[in-house]
Amino acid sequence: MLETLPFAPQRVVCYRTASPLVIDGRLDEPAWRATAWSEPFVDIDGVQQPRLATRVKMLWDDRFFYVAAELEEPDVWATLTERDAVIFQDNDFEVFIDPQGDTHAYYELEVNALGTVWDLMLIRPYRDGGPAIHAWDIAGIQAAVQVRGTLNRPGDRDEGWTVEIAMPWSILREAAPGRRPPRDREQWRVNFSRVQWALDVRDGAYVKRRDSPTGKPLPEDNWVWSPQGAINMHMPERWGFVQFSDATAGTKVTPFAEDRNERVKWALRRLYYRQREFNARHGRYAADLAALGAAGIEVEDLEFRPALEVTGSMYEMSAPGFDGATVHIRQDSLVWVTRR
Repeated sequence: MLETLPFAPQRVVCYRTASPLVIDGRLDEPAWRATAWSEPFVDIDGVQQPRLATRVKMLWDDRFFYVAAELEEPDVWATLTERDAVIFQDNDFEVFIDPQGDTHAYYELEVNALGTVWDLMLIRPYRDGGPAIHAWDIAGIQAAVQVRGTLNRPGDRDEGWTVEIAMPWSILREAAPGRRPPRDREQWRVNFSRVQWALDVRDGAYVKRRDSPTGKPLPEDNWVWSPQGAINMHMPERWGFVQFSDATAGTKVTPFAEDRNERVKWALRRLYYRQREFNARHGRYAADLAALGAAGIEVEDLEFRPALEVTGSMYEMSAPGFDGATVHIRQDSLVWVTRR
């Protein structure tokens, strides 16, 4: 059940770099050295533990959002060289960004150990009809990889690979609040994922390990920064929070500021999950919150008092939030806040 994993997304403060970074995959600039690594990635389900370590860090300036990742990998392997190929068919590193935090109009980026990029925009999550816009590009993106070992050479043991990415705000602002880069203390929803295939060596080359009865490749592993609670990266409500700070990396510590209305969003999201289940069973949406068990959902430090409006094929649920806010959610997953 999608509600099983407690709502506890990762949170991080992203600091500024005092000077532009050289995107070469080496991560040796002073700004990177002054920036802490994340905790190691966890399995996408939030329960299992990955067999290989992955960690990430972030910086920003007036032109770019910078992301760096370090991936432990004894057998560095990649095959795809064409931009916008389906990169997760290789082992890869992935970035997901929802600037508005409303689960609509978000970005996905994938990079393999050859530095090949696939970027796309989702109008809505796939569960809500998408679509994915594959023609969308992060124009001006820079991505570089350094392999600590050898690429595509079985028989030795590699240490892994690092990837360094610079994504220009001139593109990322397209779906951002006010169509602009973030400001000091603003928060975007972000997550990072790693796809890892089990490999064998055949005729001196790496190949995906296959299931004996079916002959199909074994399912890939998915390791993430902020756990999803399901094998599905396209649940932006589970992504982490990145808070941007005007402080330069290494000069001061900016505290992360929780938005308590995220608690109300999650309570409404639980009702959204239940509406989907109700619709799947009955072919319609519940018109009564009691049918969704709303009385059993609580919000810390607030009385949760949701309201529901239903038409034949749509609904909107809302609830009073903190500090004069009202939080809303509708059947296509969109969540938003109004204030009186």
